[in-house]
Amino acid sequence: MATRPWTKHRQPKRRLWLLLSATAFLLTLASLQASTYLLRRANALGRQCATLPAESSAEDAASPRPSIVMVSLSDEGEGGSRRRSFRGVRAAVEGNKRAYAVRWGYGYTESGDLVDRSRPPNWSKILAVRTQLPFYDWVFWNDADTVVTNPDTSLENILHAAIGHRDFHSSPDLVVTQDFNGVNSGVFFVRRSKWSEYFLDTWWNQTSFIKFGSTKSGDNAAMKYLIDSLSEAESLIHVRKLQMQCLFNSYPWVPSWKSIHRLISSPLVTWKGVYSDGDFMVHLAGLDEKKKWIKEILEQL
Repeated sequence: MATRPWTKHRQPKRRLWLLLSATAFLLTLASLQASTYLLRRANALGRQCATLPAESSAEDAASPRPSIVMVSLSDEGEGGSRRRSFRGVRAAVEGNKRAYAVRWGYGYTESGDLVDRSRPPNWSKILAVRTQLPFYDWVFWNDADTVVTNPDTSLENILHAAIGHRDFHSSPDLVVTQDFNGVNSGVFFVRRSKWSEYFLDTWWNQTSFIKFGSTKSGDNAAMKYLIDSLSEAESLIHVRKLQMQCLFNSYPWVPSWKSIHRLISSPLVTWKGVYSDGDFMVHLAGLDEKKKWIKEILEQL
């Protein structure tokens, strides 16, 4: 049987299409590997999250040391997505944080007993921070899915880098970082003050933001709303919003359609917030299989 003329022309075109597709795939794979490699080495390539002072400086010795407590909370319930589950996270990471707190003389508390079941667990961070605030100069809140990756850096030095001086009793009351969506409530510092008490109480009362059945529980949106609602003068006095997210709230860069889109559309924001070797803390925000990630990070450390 004679071969049809259109079939003869179609086969070379099909081979060319397959060749181009394979080439595009290999180029994409190579660029992703290169991006992952370069972003993980952002600090070695010249990125500076902040200028950290020497741990034992003369200024440090002349200033009274603030009392600081690290506060976290892990809900071990089955609520939410199984892949996004926090089951086992507390046991996986608590030793890492307690060891860091002991080394530097900080308090440490895991406030899982304060979870309010009438709301998504993330909201209970407000209760946990509010409970500890009367007993310390500063409360350092860190979500359960965070790991201390550079224990040689003190919280005092991070605060110094964030606020620009070492007078911790005369400084902003709230220190937060910003990511692609603005302020992030997963890791932050709160100073003991009447303003902080009022802010936390007001944040807790933002019930209209509460969301169930979603990866977004609404607490972050509520914090962002309150900060954005402050007057310019009040915000300048009481809140410090850091664009260099990597100072104490770095995100690991994992290839996905979402992370690739963000890298292309907002390369500078990615660069400022991506986890790199030497960063103080990595935050597994938005990642599935958190326990597995924590295990890998601790093994690398």
